Amino acid sequence: MLQENERVDYLPGSPLQIIQSPEIFNFSLDAVLLARFAYLPIQKGRILDLCTGSGAVPLLVSERTKGHITAVDIQPILADMTKRSVALNHLADQIDVIEGNLKDMPSRFGHGIFDIVTCNPPYFPVPEVLHRNERDTLAIARHEIECTLEDVVQSSSQLLRAGGKFAMVHRPERLVSILDTMQRYRLAPKRMQLVYPRANKDANTLLIEGTKDGKPGLTILPPLFIYGEGNAYTEEAHRQIYGE
Repeated sequence: MLQENERVDYLPGSPLQIIQSPEIFNFSLDAVLLARFAYLPIQKGRILDLCTGSGAVPLLVSERTKGHITAVDIQPILADMTKRSVALNHLADQIDVIEGNLKDMPSRFGHGIFDIVTCNPPYFPVPEVLHRNERDTLAIARHEIECTLEDVVQSSSQLLRAGGKFAMVHRPERLVSILDTMQRYRLAPKRMQLVYPRANKDANTLLIEGTKDGKPGLTILPPLFIYGEGNAYTEEAHRQIYGE
């Protein structure tokens, strides 16, 4: 099941295992926070995870819902890694994995199909000079090479039913664009949380959730500080990361 230079790790606060490769792609804390932050139906529902990477979000989401989950990534190597992690955890009945471009998903599935869409997208616009090398996998995951913020929001809106929820993790410096784009595509921002590495540092992560055709009204949750004294997680960060 493992390819060269791959390893099996446990997900935080979970008995589930995930296949990773330090030379290709490892999941980040952002994916864990998104999986804990997103609203999920407990008993049923159709859930879609875009830009799934190595599959941390759909795996963690599977612990919080009995709904069916579809995971999508454009990169064959990451989609294959996710498929093998799903098989490793005996979750093939609950999680489907698709290799494909998120921009093609509305035509593939149809509009208004999903109850929940989650996404941990590329954060950074493509610089004028992008040095592409043997780590193209990481470049595509980080930069808007294959999809932009607008592509993510537009496709998510098309795929969601009215009243469905869209949850995304991103960077605080993109907040104005995120809010504008969500509202243009009928995703009313409803919940938002800023994540700070420490109390004396600027926020470096944004969690946001919107409702398709929802009414106006944004709740800003208390800030989440990851580290307290030394390198120990704060009590709230520990609870959120480990789902306790």
